[in-house]
Amino acid sequence: MTSRREFIKAGSALSAAMLVKGPVSSLYKSPVIGLQLYTVRDLMEKDPTGTLAKVAAIGYNSVENATYTGSLKFYGMDAATYKKVLADNGLMPTSGHYRLGQEPDKNGGVVNGTLLHDWQRAVDDAATVGIQYMVCAYLSDQERGGVDHYKQLADIFNKAAETCKKSGIQFCYHNHDFEFQVQDGVFPYDILLEKTDKDLVKMEVDLYWVKKAGQNPLALFQKHPGRFPLWHVKDMSKEASQTFAEVGNGIIDFKTIFQHKAEAGMKYFFVEQDKCPGSPIDSITQSYKFIRSNLV
Repeated sequence: MTSRREFIKAGSALSAAMLVKGPVSSLYKSPVIGLQLYTVRDLMEKDPTGTLAKVAAIGYNSVENATYTGSLKFYGMDAATYKKVLADNGLMPTSGHYRLGQEPDKNGGVVNGTLLHDWQRAVDDAATVGIQYMVCAYLSDQERGGVDHYKQLADIFNKAAETCKKSGIQFCYHNHDFEFQVQDGVFPYDILLEKTDKDLVKMEVDLYWVKKAGQNPLALFQKHPGRFPLWHVKDMSKEASQTFAEVGNGIIDFKTIFQHKAEAGMKYFFVEQDKCPGSPIDSITQSYKFIRSNLV
């Protein structure tokens, strides 16, 4: 567990980062271990500042936000406030998740702060926070389609990524398993990889969903080296249900996968557990301890 002295030092490092050029991560002591905040989403909804303090106390020093709402808020906070709360807790605002925006809200209206609606504002807010990566997190059922649709998505991603680049932010796409369902003899994921600009559009590879789809992440790294700067590290249970598990409690061979991080181009990774058997704080603590002892 992080001591109070280490905790204060981490916060001071982040504050200093605002005054110098270069990546914030250069001021953090290795290793940087991140958490995707979707894992603690219910706690973040009730008490975001308290929850972030608990995340930092475990030892995490990097986060990926899961929420940027149509009202253009980070967990109810504006960009400047969210930035300060993260800095106060020694947490690097490494990455953030965003939606495509083809799916309307519950009233049939557009959802702002998405790739298709008010994206510039979302990018501006991300830049204010200091977010380094903006990730298209998920495609709803109605946002998916055939081969031609994924080609159109590739064009949308390229344009969104150009906007990100102007603010010094890298755009990424996060996979699930549906991108590996064959359509007209090809994987939609391959279309996205091949039809997007390899420098503008990178990938956040979710190792659980790659495994769930029956694919080999090492083959992806070999075929597209350097394309995967972000990883989601979540384990698959040993049960027949193949549900989510704490890192180290399942069947995914993370030790071997991490040996190929340079080939993948991995810069940061985030623990994510979509569902936890009990307290998510207990689950992310278990994952942190395994990673700290075995992977970094």
